[in-house]
Amino acid sequence: MSRALFLDRDGTLIIDKVYLADPAGVEIFPGVAEGLQRARSLGYKLFLFTNQSGIGRGLHTIEDTHRVNARFEERLGLPRPVFDGICIAPEAPGQPIAYRKPSPRFILETLAANPSLDPTQCWMVGDSAADLGAGLAANINVAAVQTGKVDPRTLPEVKQGGVPVFATFADFAATLA
Repeated sequence: MSRALFLDRDGTLIIDKVYLADPAGVEIFPGVAEGLQRARSLGYKLFLFTNQSGIGRGLHTIEDTHRVNARFEERLGLPRPVFDGICIAPEAPGQPIAYRKPSPRFILETLAANPSLDPTQCWMVGDSAADLGAGLAANINVAAVQTGKVDPRTLPEVKQGGVPVFATFADFAATLA
């Protein structure tokens, strides 16, 4: 059986610059490249799962998001492709939801398409209630990081217990075995 990390982008791996559409604005948190490399070396598959409501709001295009993601991967300096799959959820709040977190659809589809993945060894890592909600709804492990705009210790999912909180993604990755 294999294992995977489902990773939020903005506020988890890169600095959240609300509606980021310019690849020049990509700023990676310290230790992210090393954390991703560590996860890979331990046999984890990596999946990027990002809500991009700016697309649904008409503020930027899916092509802009693809360019931002490409710049992100380039700046990581790791062998490409870095991610085994990428889900860009373009829905804005109030639009019909297909993939927008907290929907677990991307995670569930990925698990179904990769039957060797063991859900008990998969994690959703993010900085928001939506990120945690997607992982919990997919019945996989969840972890919160404190690099986003909200202190995850205030989130109901964390307050109820059982959700570990890490200062950064690098701190989370250091605990992987």
